[in-house]
This record gives sequence, C-alpha cells and structure tokens, in this order.
Amino acid sequence: MIPYGRHSIDDEDIEEVVDVLKSDWITSGPKISEFEKEVCKYVGAKYGVAVNSGTSALDIAVASLDLPPGSEIITTPLTFIATANAILYNNHKPVFVDIQRDTFNIDPEEIRKSITHKTRAIIYVDYAGHPCEIDEIKEIAEEYNLYLIEDACHALGAEYKGKKIGNLADITVFSFHPVKHITTGEGGMAVTDIEELAERMRMLRNHGIDLDPRSRKDYRYDMKFLGRNYRMTDFQAALGISQLKKLDYFLEKRKMIAEIYSEEFNDIVETQSVREYVKHAWHLYTILVKDRDYAFKKMREVGIGVNVHYIPVYKHSYYRELLRYNFNLENVEYVYSRILSLPIHPSLNEEEINFIVNEVKKVVK
Repeated sequence: MIPYGRHSIDDEDIEEVVDVLKSDWITSGPKISEFEKEVCKYVGAKYGVAVNSGTSALDIAVASLDLPPGSEIITTPLTFIATANAILYNNHKPVFVDIQRDTFNIDPEEIRKSITHKTRAIIYVDYAGHPCEIDEIKEIAEEYNLYLIEDACHALGAEYKGKKIGNLADITVFSFHPVKHITTGEGGMAVTDIEELAERMRMLRNHGIDLDPRSRKDYRYDMKFLGRNYRMTDFQAALGISQLKKLDYFLEKRKMIAEIYSEEFNDIVETQSVREYVKHAWHLYTILVKDRDYAFKKMREVGIGVNVHYIPVYKHSYYRELLRYNFNLENVEYVYSRILSLPIHPSLNEEEINFIVNEVKKVVK
C-alpha cells in the first residue's frame, strides 16, 4: 500500500535522537528551547512553545486567550476534529461556517455573517497547506476586536504574500505528526509575537506551573493556571531540529509531485485552486470526483492509500448530539461528497507517481 503520507527519517536524525538519549536531559531539557528557537527563526515568530501534539498546541492556544466561558469561536468544519475540540476543551462554543468552493478554506464573508455579541475569536485553517485569505480575516478581526488563531498544522513552510506562515495571527499552531512536513513522532508547537500569551502557554503545558524544572532555584514553584502535562521530550525536539534542516527539500519534493498531478489531472477532475499570492505547502493533494466512494474503493484495491480529508466536524455523532443543529453548508457538503486525498510525501518515487496518475485516470474514466 502506498500511503497518502509518510515520514522521512534518515541516519542523521537517528543519531541526534541517540545523542540525547545518552545525555542527562531527556525531557524538559535544553533541546526544547533550541527547537523552539529554530522553528521561530524559520517562520519569523518571537516565541515558540513546544508541546506533545498539534492538538495540545491548539488547546493551550485557546486557553491562553482567557475568554469568558461560553464564548463563540468561529471556525471551519472541513478540518480534523482537533480544531473544534480545542474550543470545547475550554468551555466555548464552535461556530461552523462555510468554505470557499475553490480553495476549500474558510470563507471570510461567511465569518462576517456569523459574528454575534458572543464572538471572541476566529480559528482559521490553512487547508492542505494553502493559506487562507488572511488579510480579509485580519480586517474582520480588527473591526470586531477578535483574537486570531491560525491552525497551520498543514502549512509549515507555506507563505502568504511573501511572508512565511507563523507570525500573521495572534497565535499560530503547527503539528509534527509523522504525515506532516517534519516530524517529532508526535508533537506540535504554538508560536506568537505576544509575550504574555507565550508565558501563559508555557505554564499551561506544564500543569499551570510558573517554573519549569531547569528554572527552579529550590523546591518552590507555584501553580497559577489549571494546566495539563503537554510537555515534549528532548529526544523528540532533537529529531525536530534535525528534520527542520531538511524542510525546504521536503517542501520542494511535495511541490514537484503536486505539479505533476496538476498537469496530469487538469482536464479530468476538479482540484484545489491555488492563489497566485501564496506558496502552497502541499501537506495534502486532493481531487474532487463524482463517485468518491467508488473511487476510494478501487484505488485501495490496487494498493493506493487514498484517504478522505475530512468528514466535516458537525457530522460526527458527538457534535450532532451536542449542537442539535442540522447544518447545510453548501460548499462544505459539495467538497466532502467528492474529495479524495492522493499520496504526496517525499518518499514517493517516479514509478509510484506514474502508477498513481494512471490509476486515477482509469477510475475517473
């Protein structure tokens, strides 16, 4: 089976991990801050907070805003459930709005229509690695005094109007899951230019405690927030530092595969549009086909690990029971009924790419 996503780990990565395992610190040590600094340097942010998953990063990002309980946070339903779950974890209400038909990203006009007196924040998701209409979203946020969280778990290395994703929202969140651009096994990071939010997130990842083990001069410390244990290990951070050195190569390889797909599928299926002012990170390459479930079955039968990203959040039974509302978001429904993710990762070779292209053409025909 050719998977839709796969990590790329070499001997250099393994050696870095082994070195940490032989050292004095394997968690809460110096590699954490080194990894945070390297990611911030790459994306152009001031402060980074490394955690054990992208989900944890979303959770502490929302928690750090310290919003009144029951606040409404607008987001897209075409995302992994973690985006919306982070809202619920913090006793707030997710408000789902429709997407753009061509980019599959949240529609700024739909955001504007959904703002109420309870709205406090927007979480926008750079679907598949394509940045959202960030200027329009920021304009809305400034007009209504809303916080912005950018779920960039698909978009490490992406750019919007010449600027790297990472310092355009109040907080930006990245994921280092094995199918993402770089991996730490499991892991994530929240980055921000706002020192107060960074300090709060550092405490929230460590039980709400004000001092990490390396900063304590004696036994005293103080728990200031109800936090969780979301700490990343030093050997994960070491893997991340090593992986980050290869990120530009990984991005270039993904771009090359995407260009082949786009050229081959140009006239036979709908694909995600790419705005001319963005650099797409190509975490996913998706096509829209009329009989998605048939195509899914046939591609899996020949060993191509296609997937569906995503089942809209509001279709999951937990959310149906929680929200008690029948959503009818036209573009979300259109895209979901047709969308199929094709394999795209640096490990794909030319033979596999050609095989995938030919099989897609057969299925569509």
